Amino acid sequence: MPTAVEADLQNKAQSVPPGTFRHTVLLSAKRFKSTWAELGKLLVQVRDEAKYEEWGYPSFEAYCLKELHIKKQTALKLTRSFSFLAKHEPPESVKEEEFVQRAPAFEVVEVLADAEERGQLSPSEYRSLRDSIWNPEKPTTELKREFAERFPRPPPEPPADNVQLRRLAQMARKLASELSGSRKVPSAIAERAAALADDVEELASGVTNA
Repeated sequence: MPTAVEADLQNKAQSVPPGTFRHTVLLSAKRFKSTWAELGKLLVQVRDEAKYEEWGYPSFEAYCLKELHIKKQTALKLTRSFSFLAKHEPPESVKEEEFVQRAPAFEVVEVLADAEERGQLSPSEYRSLRDSIWNPEKPTTELKREFAERFPRPPPEPPADNVQLRRLAQMARKLASELSGSRKVPSAIAERAAALADDVEELASGVTNA
């Protein structure tokens, strides 16, 4: 039984003239889990040629979300991952049908595209990995884990002082509220917690206004 999204895509496809580019994209969106590269290729064209404007959408993101039920972040990953493969696999190296239908797993390509964007993956390194990427017998989870370890994401930036203090103030106030609402907590402890929350909130306010 089709899901609500699949049913909606099917209904939209029926309302669009068969054979048109818009109809092709709708059908591709229905099956993109198994042929992600096909949809990625089409979305790049929709974006680059601003096809979404012809179809009545104010932006590429709005078109993806409202017509294809694809969130902005997913659309970005699809277009970036396809562009990554297209860059490293020119048409003369892989037949178009093979490229679209037998492209490496999306999860694997996404890791490599991210690594290249961070400057961790060079063209020569991609060539050294190519055989394992295009090998259909290589487990996707194994490849993804291997590449994630080889090209680790940098640690996240520590939050700014004002952001961190606001978060701590919220935590302190929540703790004080819960303590004051518990019958098992002596009032003296609840009062100290409330005073602490006041101090942290004042400190956070001072940093924010500095």
